[in-house]
Amino acid sequence: MNFEHTEERRMLAATLDRFVADRYRFDVRDKAAGSKEGFDRQMWARLVELGTLAALFDEADGGFGGGGFDIAVVFESLGRGLVVEPFLGALMVGSALVAAGGEARRGVLDRIVEGSAIAALAHDEPGSHYETTRVTTRAQREGEGWVLNGTKTAVLLGEQADVLLVSARSSGEVEDEQGISLFLVPREAAGLEVRDYAKVDGGRLADFRFNGVKLGADALIGAADAGYPLLERALGCGILALSAEAIGAMEVARNATLEYLRTRKQFGLPIGSFQALQHRMAELLIEIEQARSAVINAAAAIGLDHLARERALSAAKYTIGRSGIHVAEECIQLHGGIGMTWELPLAHYAKRLVMIDHELGDEDHHLERYIALGRA
Repeated sequence: MNFEHTEERRMLAATLDRFVADRYRFDVRDKAAGSKEGFDRQMWARLVELGTLAALFDEADGGFGGGGFDIAVVFESLGRGLVVEPFLGALMVGSALVAAGGEARRGVLDRIVEGSAIAALAHDEPGSHYETTRVTTRAQREGEGWVLNGTKTAVLLGEQADVLLVSARSSGEVEDEQGISLFLVPREAAGLEVRDYAKVDGGRLADFRFNGVKLGADALIGAADAGYPLLERALGCGILALSAEAIGAMEVARNATLEYLRTRKQFGLPIGSFQALQHRMAELLIEIEQARSAVINAAAAIGLDHLARERALSAAKYTIGRSGIHVAEECIQLHGGIGMTWELPLAHYAKRLVMIDHELGDEDHHLERYIALGRA
């Protein structure tokens, strides 16, 4: 089987890699990640101009890509630079709007694809522990519109977003797939409280409280019988993106460690000449290639039927979680004490790999999910 990307994807990857290497240096990224906004809007605009966002959507939706491998190519390049700009939110919210269809939300989708609107998915809740059906935020009918009450937590760049895609239960019991609806909520909606805070690995998160937030009828994206499939589609694209991002981060950590082993000397010899360290490095290379294979499988499965797609995505996220943490720990240990210093980029790559495991379901969650889907 030929695993090579198309010429267009190779050109896109080369362009993004070159831009990240030349213009998104670690000091630039560190300043943006630690800022009050959590990212650089000027850098966001420049990345959008390169076609980074457009590659995530197909031509009918204003882009030029939209396939699983397009997502993988883009986020692998972003992972190499630990890019903190809001591409993940744009992908997840945009993919849900694409799947929902209809002209009513076309304007919002167009703004997301062109980068003029920042979008964020508000789904996780306190105590949900990665269970996608555990939604307690309530949506009640009021005339032709809706009223939302509840809490969402750890929304990526939530305060900075222009629009939120919010999951809320319009009927049914907690943990029931039926009854979950999706709503587009303007960030400045009345009754919406926000608490913004810094992420451990750079960037910003926000917790939201919906206190009787009133929405019009056109805010409803996925009704009770269709909301969960749209949500699952959005989360699936996010899982693929995070998995590909981890591959990029692991490659940078691996290369930095190889360089260190070649230059650091002990007993008059480069420590990379010691067989014990060579064996550990060889194991890392195998781990990364296994993780890459899982991501390739997930990218190929993104357009398949529900069961095949979700199993491939959970397999990839599980593999990334296990391999990513192993790579992070080994690279730090092979560097020794210097590997933990804030000034060394490696420490930030290791931290990001650990945090990727906890986004959209950790290693344990996706292993259990993969097993459960296999029994279905």
